[in-house]
Amino acid sequence: MKGFVDDIEKLTEENGDFRRVLYTGHNLQLVLMSIEPGDEIGAEVHDDIDQFFRIEAGEGEISIDGVVHKVKADDGIVVPQGANHNVKSVGSEPLRLYTIYGPPEHLDGTVHKTCAEANAAHEHFDGKTTE
Repeated sequence: MKGFVDDIEKLTEENGDFRRVLYTGHNLQLVLMSIEPGDEIGAEVHDDIDQFFRIEAGEGEISIDGVVHKVKADDGIVVPQGANHNVKSVGSEPLRLYTIYGPPEHLDGTVHKTCAEANAAHEHFDGKTTE
């Protein structure tokens, strides 16, 4: 099958991995995330990547260039390239979301079970796509 078709809400809500790359195209990448209460992705800047986040469950905060926004289920967020940003889980349940990078950021098929595992990895997209 070409492309990716599935129930993204269900996949996101059932995901227990900190990061799970579902699909990598030439110009975008679909990634599930589950951030445990009190954890965060860590402040970062993508100089050449725009990023979209969709919150499916939990409560969080996203900062974009120092401005903090409360986020919850059904919220969508766009972070433009060059913006310093961070996502934190602030509720009592994991913050479950999916994100779309354009262009891709991670190696296709990447799975990081925990935030610590993700922080220890230093891989970046190598040009290999899902198909």
